Amino acid sequence: MTRSSQRILTINGGSSSIKFALFDAESAPRQILSGAIERIGLSDATFRVKHANPADSFCRGVTARDHTAAVDMLMDWIEQDAPCGVLTAVGHRVVHGGPKYFAPQLITPEMLAELQRLTAFDPEHLPEEILLIEAFRHRFPQLPQIACFDTEFHRDLPRVAKLLPIPRRYEAMGVRRYGFHGLSYAFLMEELARLGDAAATAGRVILVHLGSGASLAAVRDGKSIDTSMGFTPTSGIPMSTRSGDLDPGLIGYFARTENMSPQQFNEMVTMQSGLLGMSETSSDMRDLLAHETHDVRAAEAVALFCYQVKKWIGAFAATLGGIDTLVFAGGIGENSPIIRTRICAGLEFLGIALDENQNTTNENVISIAASTVAVRVIRTDEQIMIAKSVIRILGIDQHGNRSL
Repeated sequence: MTRSSQRILTINGGSSSIKFALFDAESAPRQILSGAIERIGLSDATFRVKHANPADSFCRGVTARDHTAAVDMLMDWIEQDAPCGVLTAVGHRVVHGGPKYFAPQLITPEMLAELQRLTAFDPEHLPEEILLIEAFRHRFPQLPQIACFDTEFHRDLPRVAKLLPIPRRYEAMGVRRYGFHGLSYAFLMEELARLGDAAATAGRVILVHLGSGASLAAVRDGKSIDTSMGFTPTSGIPMSTRSGDLDPGLIGYFARTENMSPQQFNEMVTMQSGLLGMSETSSDMRDLLAHETHDVRAAEAVALFCYQVKKWIGAFAATLGGIDTLVFAGGIGENSPIIRTRICAGLEFLGIALDENQNTTNENVISIAASTVAVRVIRTDEQIMIAKSVIRILGIDQHGNRSL
């Protein structure tokens, strides 16, 4: 039996960061701290922790040449300095589980072998996520680790939304639409229900997650029926450095005219495109908004981003047969009133009308009272969804006791 003084660590590994949070191991998890090692591989990497007790918070520069060095640093801190108590388990966000893995579950050697085989599905995320899992397994061999897949929210997409219009034989190899940001979307739907929005269980909802990665989801009666991302997280709307949807003919064109290899093309559309590629200056929306009045490249990057989000909202309104609730989330969606205004401008025909005072102050509801569509801003929380999944898998009760 395990007592509530023990802790759950959640890990969200990205291409240049490792985000983490620590929770009390109870059936209703309480966050104790959060933090990140960011800008991994760069000279100005940082290690920061925000703790409920300010004396335990810090932000310091570190040397983290790669993910191996960064995770070693994190585990050293956990063992030596972190106010962790005894760790009960580690929960990992895993972006892609392919056709086999959706539901949160204990990580086994068999699962790791399958994820290794699937790295071609998501070469930008899976290798680092596997590295983190293996590092924790090596340092803490008895510690249960749980994988929480970002595709689960979309696992029951209608077949017409899953299919890709390519030769049918590839479907048997797992090539189809998966959709991502599932942990965020699951949290947003839970929060909508908690707020008493009837559309959460019996209505038409469009979720708009706008961060460095960005996507939309169309939800009917609590179930995902379509989403902008497809086989990989590179597809859909333009993002910080990802292109979003492109004409596939560009692959052959660049191969012929610039001798570009598939690997080079993939690096271009994942790391050099989106806001960064269009502006030629920054992948950060805040920078682009600050410079758009005197830099046409920044202005056009912002305009294209807002245009594409608006277009997807319109497409999903058609798919759903209308909208009852529109939700903005993610770093841009939660914190940029001007972007929300530009996206919603011209959507009055769908029943969307913003209250600019409420929008400017980032209120929970930013639509006017007469709007037929409730427009909400909800701060998403992927980490707590991971913690809840760990608690459920391990059978932890309200006293911190576990059955597994």
